[in-house]
Amino acid sequence: MFVFGFLGFALLARILTKTDMGIWVTFMTAAALVEVGMVGLIQNAMVRYLSNAKGADYSNIILASLSLYIMVTFGFALLLFISAPWLADFWHQPQLISLFRLVGLLLFALIPFYLFNFIQQANLNFEGIFWSNFTRKIIFFAYVVILFFAKWEIDLVNLLKMQILGAVLGSMVAFYFGKKYLKIIEYRLDWKWVKELFRFGKFTFGTNLSTMLYKGIDKFMLARFVNPVAVSMYDAAIKITNLVDVPSMTIASVVFPQSAIQSEKSNPKMIKDLYEKSVGAILAIILPFIIVVFLIPEFTIWVVAGEKYVDAAPVLRLTILYGLFLPFAIQFGTILDSIGKPKINFFFTLIGVSLNVFFNYIFIKTLGLGIYGAAYGTLITYTIGFMLYQIVLHRMFKVNALMAFTYIPHFYRQGWRIVQDFLNKKSLEEEVTKIL
Repeated sequence: MFVFGFLGFALLARILTKTDMGIWVTFMTAAALVEVGMVGLIQNAMVRYLSNAKGADYSNIILASLSLYIMVTFGFALLLFISAPWLADFWHQPQLISLFRLVGLLLFALIPFYLFNFIQQANLNFEGIFWSNFTRKIIFFAYVVILFFAKWEIDLVNLLKMQILGAVLGSMVAFYFGKKYLKIIEYRLDWKWVKELFRFGKFTFGTNLSTMLYKGIDKFMLARFVNPVAVSMYDAAIKITNLVDVPSMTIASVVFPQSAIQSEKSNPKMIKDLYEKSVGAILAIILPFIIVVFLIPEFTIWVVAGEKYVDAAPVLRLTILYGLFLPFAIQFGTILDSIGKPKINFFFTLIGVSLNVFFNYIFIKTLGLGIYGAAYGTLITYTIGFMLYQIVLHRMFKVNALMAFTYIPHFYRQGWRIVQDFLNKKSLEEEVTKIL
C-alpha cells in the first residue's frame, strides 16, 4: 500500500497541474479521514469479539458489524453528498462538488472489502488481506502509469472512478478469501451486539478521526486561506516526511502486544524499557534519512515530485524535523492503548488537534506565512505534544526521553553484527531472533 501510494503520488505530481494536485490532495485527505475513522469504529471490536466467538454469537457479531458499518457509511455518505457545495465553497474549489458527491460510492464499495478482511484477521489468515489490498491499490496505480506514459488529459472525477473500481475488485478478492469463514448460523440481527460493538469502537473511532484531522488540518487550512497550489507544494514535502512513519508503525505493532503482556504482569519497569528502546530503535533507523533530507532537500524533492516542486525545498527542511517527534508520539499512543487507557490517548489527540488548529491559523492566516506557516504551526504543535507526552509517561512509568538517544549506538552495533554474520553466511534468522 505504501509503495503504490508513494509511487502513484510521484507520477501524479508530474502529470497534474499544481492546482489540480492541490484539489486532489484536499479531497483525498478528507476522504481518508472518513475512511480511517469508520474502520476504527469496526475493526478492533469486530476482530476482538469474533476471534473468541462460538456458535450463534459468531454469526451475530458478523451481522451486527455489517449493519453498524452500513449505517455509519450511509450517514457519512449522505453528509458528504449534502455538504459538497459548502465544502467546495469553504475551500474555494468548485471541482470538489462532484468529487464529494461521488465519494459515497467509494465508501459503500469498501464495506465488503473491510468486512471480509476483518473476518480473515479474526481467524488469523492474512493472505487474503494482502491480495485484496494489492488488487485495490494496483488498479489505481496502473491507471496513473497509463496516464503518465500516454499523456492523456486528466479528469479528477475519473481518478476517483478508478479508486472506486479498485475498491470493488479488492472487495471481490476479499470475499473470495474470506467466504469460508462466514459461518452464518442464523440471519437475525442482535441489537445487543450492535450496541456492544459501538461501545467498544467509539473511542478508537474518535482517536482515528482525530489523528487524521491532526495530520490533515494544515492542508485543510492552506486550502481555505491560501490556494490549491500551496496545498500541492506543502503535500510534496509532507509525502517525503511521512516516510519516517513506516518504521514507527512497524515497531509499534511489535511493542503493542509486548506492552500489553507487561501491563498484565504490572511491570512498569519493562514498559519504561520498551518505550525507550523502541523509540531508540526507530530513531536509529530514521536519523540518517532525516539528516540527508535536511542537507539536500532540493535534490530529494526533485527525485520524488519533479522539478516544478523544487521551490518547496525550504519547507521540506522544516517538515522533516517532524520525524524527530513522531516516534515519541506514536509509541506514546501504542503504550497507552496496550495498557487499557485509550481514553487518555484520545484526550491527548484532541489536545493536539486543538493546538494544531490554533497555531496553523496564527501562522497561516494571521501572520500570512502560507506554506511556511503550516510547517511552523505543525512543528510547534509536535514540540508541545512531545513535552506533554513525556510528563505523563514520566509520572506513570518514570520514562526518560533522553534514554532513547543513548540506545541508538547500541542498535547500530547490533545492526552491524547482523550484517557481518550475514556476510559470513551465518543464520540471519537465528541472529535476529537472539537479539530480539
